[in-house]
Amino acid sequence: MIPTEEHDASAPLLDGRYRLEQAIGQGGMSVVYRGVDESLHRPVAIKLFHAGIVDIARQEAELGVLASLEHHNLVSLLDAGVVTSQDGTQQRYIVMSLVVGQDLEERLSVGPLASRHIAEIGYDMAEALDYIHANAVVHRDIKPSNILLVDYGNASERARARLTDFGIALAAGVERLTADGVTTGTAAYLSPEQGRGGEVGPPSDVYSLGLVLLQCFTRRREFPGSLVESAVARLSRDPVVPEPLPEHWKHLLRAMTAQDPAARPLGPELVTMLRDVVIAETAAPDHVVEPTDETAPVPTRSETDRPATLDTLPNESLQRTTTMAARLFDAPIALIEVLDEDREWSQSYIAEGIDEAARSISFTNGFAPVPVPVVIPDGSAHPEMRNSPLVTGPLGIRFYVSVPLVRHDGAPIGTLAVLDTRPRQATEDDLANLRDLAALAVSQLEIRQESLRTTSDSLPVPRVGGDHTA
Repeated sequence: MIPTEEHDASAPLLDGRYRLEQAIGQGGMSVVYRGVDESLHRPVAIKLFHAGIVDIARQEAELGVLASLEHHNLVSLLDAGVVTSQDGTQQRYIVMSLVVGQDLEERLSVGPLASRHIAEIGYDMAEALDYIHANAVVHRDIKPSNILLVDYGNASERARARLTDFGIALAAGVERLTADGVTTGTAAYLSPEQGRGGEVGPPSDVYSLGLVLLQCFTRRREFPGSLVESAVARLSRDPVVPEPLPEHWKHLLRAMTAQDPAARPLGPELVTMLRDVVIAETAAPDHVVEPTDETAPVPTRSETDRPATLDTLPNESLQRTTTMAARLFDAPIALIEVLDEDREWSQSYIAEGIDEAARSISFTNGFAPVPVPVVIPDGSAHPEMRNSPLVTGPLGIRFYVSVPLVRHDGAPIGTLAVLDTRPRQATEDDLANLRDLAALAVSQLEIRQESLRTTSDSLPVPRVGGDHTA
């Protein structure tokens, strides 16, 4: 029984049974609370969906399917219900087991994982996917924050993992828990077929898990950014698997993230592959695979370390670059992102009168530059993009062109893109002009970097400890 002093008796009571305590998670669809089941006196996790997010009348069948799932690598669905406010608004809630421990995203922010533990997490998730797929359920949102690392309080080194958050799962023959037209999943972990609005099945979950396991080594998202940037990068290239990884890892990750869904291992095959990796890692000396220079997280200076004048130069330069790029193509939207040695930069140009949805096309933490130019004359006729929310949504984007930002040593460090609502072509002269703009932006950033190095070299080295001179 939960002692009375461990929860607040004055906290809101949901549906006459569940005491809501502090919020422990929040997303676009719902808020997750730590709570107490007053009938059974046990801690639970309660997901309360925002009003209007889900069609309550059409989801009972799916909830029945999800409630029937029972597996040691899943967070169980215990109960579900609907609450009605005084104004008649209805909200769906679901009650799940409360798992004590970190989620994988939190764990990766602390430091690297030993490859043996990554293998164990992957094996647990492979078993979970084998089980739910055999029961005609596709999770659709595999990501680090939905993988919980269970702390049983016994000081075990084994990284037991459970899959949670079936809020947007798709069960065969029943409706989704999301409203019609809502893009499901998290941009950085979507499979190529999810990104283009195609048919989503078990291979999609396998692809997303492959990206999660890859991130466990690199500690950065392979396809970061907004939905459109992440989708375009994913359709332009395969994930980069670090060369220092052992062959069994490289083979596994490349198979899981194959562009062709039919080429990805499923069910027992995936379980067997992860089991073999666990055995290989257990037999080898326990170690942490250090990320390569290209994939390692980039340390960020504190704001106080950056001279304001040096930051003003790139900001103004990148803003001017996007404005000129939009003017060059007579287009309403231009975007640029770049990873400098000490920080990430992004700027955008959005013309007046453009739908507010354009404000959501933003660049988030992380970086994955597209290494080659990309030209899509008409997204509505493009086989990979015609079902993209960027094309079918309120923006109605048709034309997309981007070029990489290339450092003087040939390394790609960013992307400059132009988008338009009109179908059109990009000539070789257009691409050459866009490359010139990208080169100018890189030049300004390299000038800034040289200035930062010069400034740093001229500063006195701080002393460590006290002054021991006589």
